Amino acid sequence: MMQTETPPISAQGSGRKAIYAVFDVGKTNKKVILFDETRQVVEERQEVFPEITDEDGFPCDDVDRLTGWVLDSWEALRNDPNYALKGVNFTAYGASFVHLGADGKPVLPLYNYLKPFPEALAYQFYDTLTENRDDFAALTCSPRLGMLNSGLQLYWLKYARPEQYRHIRTSLHLPQYLSYLITGETFSDYTSVGCHTALWDFGQDRYHDWVIREGIDEKLAPLTRDSIASVVDGIMIGVGLHDSSSALVPYLLQSDEPFMLLSTGTWCINLNPFNQLTVDGKALSADMLRRDCLSYMSPKGQATKASRVFFGREHDYQVERIAKQFNVSPDFYKAISKPEPVTTGVPFEPACMAGTGPFPEQDARPWDISGFATAADAYQALMAGLMAILKTSIDLISTDESLFYVDGGFARNGVFMQLLRQLYPAKRVQMLEVPQATALGALMHLEQGEAHKQTRLLFT
Repeated sequence: MMQTETPPISAQGSGRKAIYAVFDVGKTNKKVILFDETRQVVEERQEVFPEITDEDGFPCDDVDRLTGWVLDSWEALRNDPNYALKGVNFTAYGASFVHLGADGKPVLPLYNYLKPFPEALAYQFYDTLTENRDDFAALTCSPRLGMLNSGLQLYWLKYARPEQYRHIRTSLHLPQYLSYLITGETFSDYTSVGCHTALWDFGQDRYHDWVIREGIDEKLAPLTRDSIASVVDGIMIGVGLHDSSSALVPYLLQSDEPFMLLSTGTWCINLNPFNQLTVDGKALSADMLRRDCLSYMSPKGQATKASRVFFGREHDYQVERIAKQFNVSPDFYKAISKPEPVTTGVPFEPACMAGTGPFPEQDARPWDISGFATAADAYQALMAGLMAILKTSIDLISTDESLFYVDGGFARNGVFMQLLRQLYPAKRVQMLEVPQATALGALMHLEQGEAHKQTRLLFT
């Protein structure tokens, strides 16, 4: 653990409030959440960056602007006259690499995980494996998801962009890149490596053979189980966590009974850390994998069953269509507080879910919304259809847990929450009373690090 020689900041006698900061980077919103020493939210700062395009014209996050925002926020926090910064951690969406060159700066775009993966290259990849595709998916807990299998992004670069690939010194998953910006330390962590990357052999508890055979491991930073990457000027800097795994941490620490967590946002990711059932010795059956079930890893490398629905993306796409059709405000749905039956229009058909979720074979279809009487009616039909798909996904990994926690944006959606209770009348459905569970999980993880234990007295 690297320690700088600059004396650590102490809040005692300074008149400044001791805080922790968590950078919570989503596909849409980029936030810095400040917590006090009792884990209460003190302040939230939010930015929304417009997407740019990569060299193929496909939308992606602006890594340069993201980098500047993190560094500017870091400097502002450590020099804020009102705060004494004790620690910083990071949580971000997964399936995204930042590729660093010899000078330690990004040499490629932050490619979007929705970018199409070349079919010919996919055949080439799977044909070189020593096991069949179903066995490979079971071993790596990674359904075939193209760029969402972030390990295949490196394979794609090696064969489709060989010149650019040669310039990559280290590839960091996004949460670890954010940490690197402050510490200069490069690490991989289990939560990012274990999220459907096709990199990790869950049976052997190591990288899969293909990673070594292709030399991909040479581009990856060392794995760490510690939560702290470095201490900079007396401020603890975390390694960072995949957002879905981070969201699970507060619930595991505060619940004394089996539960499932529904982490909602662009994806609705259902996490069940208590389902230890196996099928033929494997955590996931071939059918579960085909239907978008997978396994995440905890920061210590323990498996957690999960299932996914492209819920928020589909919701936002259809809400935009409804708003245009009925000439209403794009946020019209926020005034709808409870589910209502709809007798007009046609049942919902998804446009953004092809190849994903519990019905991967369902093609994208242009859902006809012209037959609804109002925007509210169309929204009710949308939510009823989305919730039916979500229920199928949940049931794939549900066991006998009696409690559902809901985290993320849809926890504040009255229609979502009431429909969920109607679909599962025997289960308790609730939010954790502490806000910002994903950021809170990153804070709790930081507190478990070795440097936090060693430096605790410096901050009292």
